[in-house]
Amino acid sequence: MRPSHRLPLIDLLKVIASQLIVLHHLAFYGPMADHAAPLMPLVVDWLADPARMVVQVFLVVGGYLAALSLAPDGRVHTPIQVGSRLFERYLRLALPLALAVLLAIVAAAVARNWMEHPSVPVTPSPVQFFAHLLLLQDVIGEEALSAGVWYVAIDLQLYVALVLWLALVAALMKGSQMTRHVLPCGVVMAVAWSAWCVNRESTWDVFAPYFFAAYGLGVLAAWARGSQSARTAFALALLSVLVGLWLEWRGRLALATALAVLLWAAHEIRSRLAARSTPSRPVVLDALHYLSQISYATFLVHFAVCLVVNAAFTAFAPPHAWLQATGVLLAWGGSIAAGALFHHFAEAPLMRWVSRCKAAGWSVGRRRRGSVSG
Repeated sequence: MRPSHRLPLIDLLKVIASQLIVLHHLAFYGPMADHAAPLMPLVVDWLADPARMVVQVFLVVGGYLAALSLAPDGRVHTPIQVGSRLFERYLRLALPLALAVLLAIVAAAVARNWMEHPSVPVTPSPVQFFAHLLLLQDVIGEEALSAGVWYVAIDLQLYVALVLWLALVAALMKGSQMTRHVLPCGVVMAVAWSAWCVNRESTWDVFAPYFFAAYGLGVLAAWARGSQSARTAFALALLSVLVGLWLEWRGRLALATALAVLLWAAHEIRSRLAARSTPSRPVVLDALHYLSQISYATFLVHFAVCLVVNAAFTAFAPPHAWLQATGVLLAWGGSIAAGALFHHFAEAPLMRWVSRCKAAGWSVGRRRRGSVSG
């Protein structure tokens, strides 16, 4: 979506989530936070464990934005080019990830010279590296080379599932008005199946169905903006999740439910306010949008930064709490700075290249006006 059409709440949620993930990994991996913990033990303990639930933000927002991109009003107006859509999504996720994994490998090599710690990945094998490139590392049981890689793989799986469902309904319904009713019904069933069964089995957490509930709620929250039938489907999905929480309470699923309702309510409130006043864009929203833009880059590169800073403070600084806390702040700020650089010099150019290839029709080996070469 263009910046002017974005919901500021989404930018805010992405920024908060990405920063909490950085702080969570700082508290969970590496000795700096252990040394700094006496200064604020409750904060460090919260960051090390409960804060990980913030990943639900990525899941709900990911479903919300995917729904707005693929079927903004809950209908498929044009045939979905499944192969093209999925290939584009893979490239947009995997190309920056590949560079980030290489940075993590280099960072780990540096860190191994300065400290011994479980957070330092081992030297990767070729199979391990290529499994990361294909986003299959968890499926085949390979150790992750960077923190958060698992989520990128899950994001792709969830997107694939949504695209395939849209394509199936579009092919069967062939433009019928019933499409608008059938699409959300299928998502409601997936949400219920996940909340009642799959999400209660941790062995499924490397596959998309484990996360269908959170992602599907995001999808339905987006479609609920457009029609009464979609709002009814959203309400049914919320009810199914509440039943799932009654069967077994899961804080992460309760958070996802609250986030989905928040996104839907924020759109309703914003629509009413927009009808009464002239929209304006304060400078603070531009800053928020920028931090949101670099959130994926920050998510990708922060582990390498945190690893090197942890190793340096372990090797060259005494284990004094205040000094090690300074290292934590340095790693946090360095992660944001590295994310900005990575976005501008790696992620954004790669995304422009993917866009040009898409505009050229992914032509390979054919001469075509506007095709990309070199």
